[in-house]
Amino acid sequence: MADDRLSFKQMCAEFDVTPRTLRYYEYIELLQPDREGRSRFYGPRECARMKLILRGRKFGFQLEDIRQWLLIYENEGTEAQMRAWVELADGQLKELDDQRRQLDEARDELQGLRDSVANGLKG
Repeated sequence: MADDRLSFKQMCAEFDVTPRTLRYYEYIELLQPDREGRSRFYGPRECARMKLILRGRKFGFQLEDIRQWLLIYENEGTEAQMRAWVELADGQLKELDDQRRQLDEARDELQGLRDSVANGLKG
């Protein structure tokens, strides 16, 4: 076993994911670990992909978008990947702005209702 590879258990601990999550990412072909018997080992490529997957999830991207983006990199290279990333990021920024607007509206409405009830309790 090469020193730069992580076992399944180490990968889960390193990236703070459940075994179920890691198996799922492999099932949908986001990750392709080396297999030796029943053991799985994750090299630098898989660790880098995992960082990108988790970053994408943090920003709210769907797994299918992340998978497509990773495929572009493999098939077309870095420039194509960066162009795809900019396009995905633009869409996600719009989505996050919409979510923020909705949250602000809900918060304002809740604050108004709370203040109304609180004022009614004083009188």
